[in-house]
Amino acid sequence: MTTATAPPAAPATAPAPATGRARASDLDGLRGLAALSTVLFHVWQQYHRYDASGSHPPIGQPLIGAALSFEVIDLFFVMSAYLLTLSYARAAIDGGAVRTARVFLFRRAVRILPLYVLAVCTVWALRNPDLPGDWRDLAEHLTFTHLFDQRRIFYTLGPSWSLSLEVCFYLALVVLGPLAVRLCRPLRRRGARIAVCAAGCAALYALPWIWITVAHQVLGVPHTDWVVYFGPAARCGGFAAGMGLAVLATALGERGRPRRAVALPLTAAVLAALYGLSLLSAPENAAFTYYHPLASGLWAVLLFATLRVRRRTVWNRFLTARWLTAVGLVSYSLFLWHEPVMLQLHRAGLLPATQAGFPLAVLIVLAVALPFAWLSYWLLEYPAGLLGRLKDGRGRPREFYPKAPRATA
Repeated sequence: MTTATAPPAAPATAPAPATGRARASDLDGLRGLAALSTVLFHVWQQYHRYDASGSHPPIGQPLIGAALSFEVIDLFFVMSAYLLTLSYARAAIDGGAVRTARVFLFRRAVRILPLYVLAVCTVWALRNPDLPGDWRDLAEHLTFTHLFDQRRIFYTLGPSWSLSLEVCFYLALVVLGPLAVRLCRPLRRRGARIAVCAAGCAALYALPWIWITVAHQVLGVPHTDWVVYFGPAARCGGFAAGMGLAVLATALGERGRPRRAVALPLTAAVLAALYGLSLLSAPENAAFTYYHPLASGLWAVLLFATLRVRRRTVWNRFLTARWLTAVGLVSYSLFLWHEPVMLQLHRAGLLPATQAGFPLAVLIVLAVALPFAWLSYWLLEYPAGLLGRLKDGRGRPREFYPKAPRATA
């Protein structure tokens, strides 16, 4: 994400408005929070116990459990869609060029593939020591098609099903983005161009509501049918919400920035609503069934209040704390490696065996996974990301050593 030049420092009594650099730090902080919450969620799942009388969480107090089992994957989807859709929204509404599909997909590939392929191959090899192993599982993960396999969707790298969804979104965006630009180009009124873009996002956001309603209410598909409820049609609400936020931000420009007196209560209300969803969610009830499209809309509102606030709030200052943005920097590595790290610690007997040890288990997993993620970022993720500079904005090989102009006689 490009950053703007910071403005001159304002007086202490008038905090400076959010700049591009500050908004980027806010996003890093949100990524850090989401990554830490994801680790907590998977340790929580690891310490769940099931018997004839039902499931038993590691902490029986529902009010605490709702916070510890908070699911934030939709926040990743909303942020990703928001950032990647901005250029298309600006081109469709205000004119301008967009990157070609080849450039877009190349840059996404160098961002996610090197670390992903290494993680998948490493974990698969550890879990398949005797050849030929489950070669179908490896092939599906390397082609991001395990999302459509009821049996193997959570094999090898459990959280990687979400990357399959990300890849589906990338492929959809390189079709829908240019299509929106093409549809809006003949329209003279800016309001009409905004309406076309907003209508497309609204239609995409409505899709999971319809899909889930038909699957659950009409056909009676149980929530354990992973392909139905984890596939693109059921989970595209997060991407649609992020795309809608990008359209809204482009349409408003510098207008419609909430004051702190509005943004901070709005942020608190959204977080309370998300906590309420987690608290009320139980298999097959409405909060559980429609959790992800509801959460996606709430995360989009949270991003709006966070990124577009006129003056920095205590929430923004928390998000830009150095420790949290540092976690955000390595969040992708942490996201991919924390589950294998946790399972290896468990197999080695280094995690507490009883549910009473859940808090200690969280600390142990974080103590190992965070340094591992830091090494993964600097040794592989960051160097691989530099490959994006091999091509210029038009997709042509970048000339790093331009020829000197010929001297004229």
